[in-house]
Amino acid sequence: MSNEEENRVHWENISRGDMQALLALHGNTYFHLIRFGLKICGDDELVKDCVNQLFLQLWDKRAKMQPVIQVRAYLFTTLRHLILDELSYLDKMDNAIIRMSGEAAPNELSYEEIIINVQHDEELKRKLHAAMQQLTHRQKELIQLKFFDGLSYEQIAAHTSQSVKTAYNTIYDAIKQLRKLLK
Repeated sequence: MSNEEENRVHWENISRGDMQALLALHGNTYFHLIRFGLKICGDDELVKDCVNQLFLQLWDKRAKMQPVIQVRAYLFTTLRHLILDELSYLDKMDNAIIRMSGEAAPNELSYEEIIINVQHDEELKRKLHAAMQQLTHRQKELIQLKFFDGLSYEQIAAHTSQSVKTAYNTIYDAIKQLRKLLK
């Protein structure tokens, strides 16, 4: 009996609730799945977790399992989806953490780019200078610290003896006002 035929028998037995068949399929395919997963993602712990999650899902869904001709191909495809889903989730979590830390607030990015590009566009530079003159002294100071000096909100708060939230709100209000003035 070929390895794929053996895997197909294990698959059928798993659908009938045979835990030994699950363990046998795990033993037959584990290292192949790990090697395949490492080609997608170099994080060996993430790959191992996804392989284990794959077999846990097989066991949890054993009563609903449909017959599969190419068991190994099915396992590879499912593992690829699990890894990509996990990577997507981790990326979303990283972005949320960055946003929550205040280092890349969504409303600031275009204005940060505008401020950087000011050096290349004299007309925009004049408009920005005129708009900046309409800000309060505190707003101008915080905009200077954030965008020209490159300080984080925590550094700005420490430098100006105010809370991080106050620094964030002041800069947010200044950007909102600049947006209106630059339109």
